[in-house]
Amino acid sequence: MLAKITVADYMTKNLVKLTKDMNVVDAVKVMLSHKITGAPVIDEHNNLVGMFSEKDALRMVVETAYNQSSAGRVSEFMTEEVVHVAADMSVVDLAVQFQNSSIRSFPVYQDKKLVGIISRTDVLRAMVNSA
Repeated sequence: MLAKITVADYMTKNLVKLTKDMNVVDAVKVMLSHKITGAPVIDEHNNLVGMFSEKDALRMVVETAYNQSSAGRVSEFMTEEVVHVAADMSVVDLAVQFQNSSIRSFPVYQDKKLVGIISRTDVLRAMVNSA
């Protein structure tokens, strides 16, 4: 039954992480090579400091084109106010959260520690597998 399935059951645990000092072009290359639309940004202590998404990368493309400048660092374009979810959250509750948000993936926390990431596709996979 879908209501009993948790975020932890379907989240991605092997995270692709970016650093805030990483060049944006390098970050996009990492995202493309892993076929992901966004990734958590961590500091030197492995703390989550932001999320970097396709939307953030597109903002960089527009800004550099208009300003005729080169790409900057991830920290200049990442989203700093990160909404995260708990590992024990129901995927049904998460589906509601996705429905009411433009966010495509959420970092997952358990015991104040980043343990994964979950996307809209993961929720749909849970739905199909529970049918």
